[in-house]
Amino acid sequence: MNNSIEVKKELAQPVLSIRTGAKVQNLPLVIGESYGKIMQYMDKIGQQLTGVPFVAYYNMDMEDLDIEIGFPVAEPLEGSAEIRSSEIPAGTYVSMMYKGAYSGMEKPYAYMAEWIEKNGYKASGIAYEYYYNSPQEVPESELLTRIVILVE
Repeated sequence: MNNSIEVKKELAQPVLSIRTGAKVQNLPLVIGESYGKIMQYMDKIGQQLTGVPFVAYYNMDMEDLDIEIGFPVAEPLEGSAEIRSSEIPAGTYVSMMYKGAYSGMEKPYAYMAEWIEKNGYKASGIAYEYYYNSPQEVPESELLTRIVILVE
């Protein structure tokens, strides 16, 4: 695990997303379906994605996750049906890159929580995961995920 923590102030980032709930074991299906719907919609309206896909976790209840699944876009776009125009809020974020299987993400989250507390920050309760590749492209050991936590 690369223990390199970064702290950055970020501007608000417009996104197209789907907010939903899921059990942890259903995440791959729910995330995949949501990405597909958003990419089809973007193609339909002739817009391009401007960044890597993300999932925002508003809680960590593995039986009833409150998640927002989406893609960054260049400017606010109108949504359609369950796809909504939203934004990742401006603020101070603590992040680190994790390389490995999704099943091993508990360790980097624990490390980040400890780092945040030791360095005088307070987590807002929202965590973002940005996925730079997927299990369809690379072995689990090569998965790259940036974990980003909004702090005060």
